[in-house]
Amino acid sequence: MIKRFAEKRLKDWLNASQRKPLVIRGARQVGKSTLVRQFAENHGLILHEVNLERHLNLTDVFKSQNTSRILNELEFICGKGPIKQKGSLLFLDEIQAVPVAIQSLRYFYEDCPDLPVISAGSLLEFALSKHSFSMPVGRVEYLFLGPITFEETLEAMDEESLLNLIRDYQLHDVLPLSAHERLLEIQRKYLLIGGMPEAVQRFIKGNDLNEAFNVHASILETYRDDFSKYVGQADLLRIHKVFEYVPIAVGNKIKYVGIDNREQARDLSKAVDLLTNAQVIMKAFHTDASGFPLRATINTRIFKPFFLDCGLMNAMCGVQWISLNELKTKEFINKGKTAEQFIAQHIAYLGKSNTRPGLTYWLREGRSSNAEVDFVLQIGQSIVPVEVKAGKSGSLKSIQQFVFQKKTPIAVRFDLNTPTIQHVDHSLKQASGTVKVSFDLISLPLYMIEELPRIFMESANR
Repeated sequence: MIKRFAEKRLKDWLNASQRKPLVIRGARQVGKSTLVRQFAENHGLILHEVNLERHLNLTDVFKSQNTSRILNELEFICGKGPIKQKGSLLFLDEIQAVPVAIQSLRYFYEDCPDLPVISAGSLLEFALSKHSFSMPVGRVEYLFLGPITFEETLEAMDEESLLNLIRDYQLHDVLPLSAHERLLEIQRKYLLIGGMPEAVQRFIKGNDLNEAFNVHASILETYRDDFSKYVGQADLLRIHKVFEYVPIAVGNKIKYVGIDNREQARDLSKAVDLLTNAQVIMKAFHTDASGFPLRATINTRIFKPFFLDCGLMNAMCGVQWISLNELKTKEFINKGKTAEQFIAQHIAYLGKSNTRPGLTYWLREGRSSNAEVDFVLQIGQSIVPVEVKAGKSGSLKSIQQFVFQKKTPIAVRFDLNTPTIQHVDHSLKQASGTVKVSFDLISLPLYMIEELPRIFMESANR
C-alpha cells in the first residue's frame, strides 16, 4: 500500500543533518512495518529489522543502555553484517513489547548519530502506563500514521485517471458526471472496506467485500487481545466498554453515562484517554473558534468521539451483511455517521505528520436553539467551518450561525453532489431581530476531502 506523505516524511528524515531516532506511532495494522520495509527497499538501504515481540529476552540487554552491546546482540539476530555499516537502517518493531528499549533511543541518538534508527509500536501508552519512565523527550522524532486514505486506495486500484482528475480539479471546472458517479461508487465501497491496508489489498485482489470483512474481524479481535496484555482486569473492562461504545456513538457528544451508568466518569475518562493516545479512537474537541490556534480555546470536557477507521466502525456496527449491489442504495449512505467518520479520519491526518492527529468542532447549546458545525479547521490564516452531509441535500442553519458569530467569509460543505462554489445571502433570526448573513460556500463531494486545503486556498486567493 502506498502512503505518499509518510514516504516523503521518511525521506526528509533520512536526509536531515540533525536526524534523531524516529518513532512511528499508530494503531496496530495500519501499515507501520510495511512502510519501513518499502522505504528501505525503495532507497537501497540494508534493513536490520528486529520484532521485539519475538525477542522478549532482550530486555536485560536494553536495560544496560550500552549501545555497543545492544548492537552486537541485534547483529546476530538480523544476520546482515555490522549494523553501523554505511547504508544501514535499524528498525525496532513492536517496541512496546520491551518498553525499556524506548529509553535506549536517546542513547542511539547520542552514541550513534550517523545510524538511522526507526522504531514502531502499537499501544505504546498502554505499555508506558505500567512503567515509571517516559518517552525520551527531545531525543526522538515522531511520525503519526493513520489508515490508508481514499486517494491512496485509488492509487492501489490503478485508478490513475480518476486520481489525476481529483488532484488537478479546480473550482469552476466541469467535472464529468460519469467520473463523478464512478468516484461515488468507489467511495461507497471505501466506507465499508475502510483504510486498513490488508482489508484494502484483500478486496482489490478478489473484489469481494467478505474478504475485507474477514480482515476486520481479525483486526478487532487482535485489538481486544492486545488490551489485556497491558492493563489490569478492572481497567480492561472499562477499555472494552469504551472500545465497543465509540463505533455506535461516532459524531455524538460524549456522555459517559451512555458507556456505563455504573462507572465513575473519571475512570471511564482514563480509558478514553488511553485509547485516544493509542490512536484507536479520536476526539473532536469543542472549540470557541475565536482565533488561532483553534486548540487554544478548546473545552476538553466537551468532545465527540470518532473511531480509527470507517471500515472497522461499520464492522463493529454489524454491517457485514451488505452486498455490492446494495451499496448504491441511499438508505445505506444515510445510516449512522459513516460519512462524518470518513471525513474525520481524513481531516485528522491532513496536518503535519510529526504532530498528533487532532480534530475540533463548534457547538452552541441554548435553551431554545442549538447549533453544531461538524468540524472546524485552520487552513492557512483562515478558520474554516465544515459541514458533512451523507446525501445530496441538507440545511445550513449551523454554518449560518457560525458565520454570523465568527464573521467567517468562506464555509465548506461535503455531500454527494458535484463540486460548486456559490455566494449565500441569508436572513437569520436572532434574539435581537433578523440579521443578514453573507458568505461563500464551497461544496465538495466527500471523495475530495484530501484536496480541501488546496482548493480552499485557490478559492481564498482569487
